[in-house]
Amino acid sequence: MQPKTYSIFGGHGSKSGIERAAEIIFTICGFFAVLAVASISLYMLISGTPALFKVGILDILFGTTWMPDAATPGFGILYVILTSIVGTALAILIGVPIGVMTAVFLAEVAPPGLTRLVRPAVELLAGIPSVIYGLLGILVLNPLMYKLELKIFAGSTTHQFTGGANLISAVLVLALMILPTVINISETALRSVPQHLRSASLALGGTQIQTIFHVVIPAAKSGIITAVVLGTGRAIGEAMAISLVSGSSVNIPLPFNSVRFLTTAIVSEMSYSSGLHKQVLFTIGLVLFAFIMIINVSLNSILKKGGAQHD
Repeated sequence: MQPKTYSIFGGHGSKSGIERAAEIIFTICGFFAVLAVASISLYMLISGTPALFKVGILDILFGTTWMPDAATPGFGILYVILTSIVGTALAILIGVPIGVMTAVFLAEVAPPGLTRLVRPAVELLAGIPSVIYGLLGILVLNPLMYKLELKIFAGSTTHQFTGGANLISAVLVLALMILPTVINISETALRSVPQHLRSASLALGGTQIQTIFHVVIPAAKSGIITAVVLGTGRAIGEAMAISLVSGSSVNIPLPFNSVRFLTTAIVSEMSYSSGLHKQVLFTIGLVLFAFIMIINVSLNSILKKGGAQHD
């Protein structure tokens, strides 16, 4: 006969004091996580909405002039929003295919000895501070971009040279920074695919490559989507590295323009801002927070649809 158990949520039987204490601790931790998210959301709404009413929602979100210290200040952040969207999207387009293919290599193709050599290098990328990526970009990437800029715009009288600090440099740095996240999570998802699926595909005459692309990757789709979304969150929330390589000027996000992202807009001006200027910076933070929430909601929706189709 199975012993009866007791739960703080109801039920019969008995449990030891340690088990009851563990249930209480887990419950408290769960409520704390919900409380933390709710508190952050409430704080961002309280701090970020006043400027929307003082300046105007359309003037802030769709304005193109950013001159907070002018006699007639302008607080338009449209170019900043577009830069974050375009820069993140390009970084994902570059980094995700490389990351997923690297994960496939480590999980399905590479011999064990080579896997043991490559995986620590990937984990080391994840542990490098973001400022180091920025310094690498300044010392290596920006000079290369400047040489390319000189070749393309030689003799131009309208182009403003940025010394290599431009959107392309920021995108390449972001693509490099999201690789560890995409690789590690995708590899875990690929390794969790049951071996009998591979065996069945091979038994039906499929090659290893066909099995990988037609069986293994579709079976690991939810984990790979999670990797992509987490990589997107890492890219859109990065500040220090791209502030060093992007030039930090409010411009339309063209490849060789000095640009400013949502995160760098806050970092570069929060220290000396005051009054309405500071409130608008909190509004920028609210916009960034909204983007992250949209990404998370989209992920949950995609995973639920995938789970329903699988059922």
